[in-house]
Amino acid sequence: MESLFSSRNRENILANMTKQKYDVLIIGGGITGAGTALDAASRGMKTALFEMQDFAAGTSSRSTKLVHGGLRYLKQFEVKMVAEVGKERAIVYENGPHVTTPEWMLLPMHKGGTFGKFSTSIGLRVYDFLAGVKASERRSMLNVEETLKKEPLVKKEGLKGGGYYVEYRTDDARLTIEVLKEAVKFGAEAVNYAKVSEFLYENGKVVGVMIEDVFTNKTYKVYAKKIVNATGPWVDRLREKDQSKEGKHLQHTKGVHLVFDQSVFPLKQAVYFDTPDGRMVFAIPRDGKAYVGTTDTVYNEDLEHPRMTTNDRDYLIEAIGYMFPELNITADDVESSWAGLRPLIHEEGKDPSEISRKDEIWTSASGLITIAGGKLTGYRKMAEQIVDLIRTRLKEEGYGDFGPCKTKTMPISGGHIGGSQHLEDFIEEKVAEGIAAGLTKQAAKQIASRYGSNTDRLFERMTLLKEEAAKRRVPVHILAEMDYGIEEEMAVIPADFFVRRTGALFFDIHWVRTYKDELTEYMADKLNWEDDTKVKHLKALNQLLHDAVVPLEK
Repeated sequence: MESLFSSRNRENILANMTKQKYDVLIIGGGITGAGTALDAASRGMKTALFEMQDFAAGTSSRSTKLVHGGLRYLKQFEVKMVAEVGKERAIVYENGPHVTTPEWMLLPMHKGGTFGKFSTSIGLRVYDFLAGVKASERRSMLNVEETLKKEPLVKKEGLKGGGYYVEYRTDDARLTIEVLKEAVKFGAEAVNYAKVSEFLYENGKVVGVMIEDVFTNKTYKVYAKKIVNATGPWVDRLREKDQSKEGKHLQHTKGVHLVFDQSVFPLKQAVYFDTPDGRMVFAIPRDGKAYVGTTDTVYNEDLEHPRMTTNDRDYLIEAIGYMFPELNITADDVESSWAGLRPLIHEEGKDPSEISRKDEIWTSASGLITIAGGKLTGYRKMAEQIVDLIRTRLKEEGYGDFGPCKTKTMPISGGHIGGSQHLEDFIEEKVAEGIAAGLTKQAAKQIASRYGSNTDRLFERMTLLKEEAAKRRVPVHILAEMDYGIEEEMAVIPADFFVRRTGALFFDIHWVRTYKDELTEYMADKLNWEDDTKVKHLKALNQLLHDAVVPLEK
């Protein structure tokens, strides 16, 4: 089952890339880079993408995991943004319904809180209108009794009622991977752990990059007509390499999320609530857990490994205590956490929470195209803008016309089930097949929901790996997931699988502790690692397990 997106093929792919000239070369394998690769490749552009860590390892696996409709932007009167983001959200959902789910959100209103009844009702109605919300998902206003029925844990003192509206929950890292896999299907070539060490120039114009394989330290020269810097928090670093960091620059802010088991935080309903300091925080139930976030603090430290500090943790614990006073949640109840960076475009004299989430595209004197700012929800639209720009320039330079964007109604990998209305039936059918193949209902449902139209690829592997799984004492469906991750999702080290291909480090940390040794062993055998390589990668995973639970003292 040799695939174009197998981690066993990485070195061959890299070596082959030096022999091509690409129409477009994208630096950065987060959601923006992935979306750009899909848009470009689907228009017939010869497309390359490089990521210095794992795909989605930066901001795109560390968000609040919501495809926002942009309600919070109404507060800043960014009307156009709400309209765009709301419509885009529906497209993201239709194209990948297995990784995006409508999630009703409760907005409790208390005496003296940010949200009054009248302003909330008007605000949500405007939001419904601007965001083009479908009839079945339009907001409703609830009285006190109805609000407490939805979520009995909400603070009762001073409660006046609630707003009820729809957000969309997503698995940000899996969304990124699925978009990339679809891009690869259209002929894009994408490689992780491939760092751009320098730009290559001719007559002052950028014409290629020097790539360094993070694991082998081998270098590769790759050439392209257009080069896109879509590196999120790292865009200024690359602009510095290009000697074009001028004018606006990034301001990083950090957002931390805490995860609790439902046994200590039995949250029934997603809640969006204001804190005593006037900020908004989400509490969201997911797969037997509840997670709460986020913080918003200026961040000037290590971009690769942002972490929760004691201050971050205490701030969120306090926010939980304020809105869910009966729970008495303490720091000891935190099961896991993650921290991510928002790469915001800095505007002088603005507070971090006021800095716009807008995206901007800049072109330097050398021709390097940089995309900065922006949000998860708007990834497809941003990609369309970037590729439209590239299309115009290639056309002007006599390279032909690659035509308009095609991604609006294009399913991503795993999303080929005929639209969101067929998702339930599809999952039901796959669960029945999974049960017939010996899976529990829960395991079959998890696989069908996670992999969508690729579920059969996992079922095929289960048949092939039965003996192997028994020998290794790992349930066969779990070994099939790891094998699929290596062969079809370019998982290169254990952390790729446990953090970004499954999200388990955040939402099922016990599962990671249970299977990490056996699955690392399998990966080591499959990728022919020396013992010291295996030890190194397992150590890195153990460090991540530690960091998810133990905060930095600050």
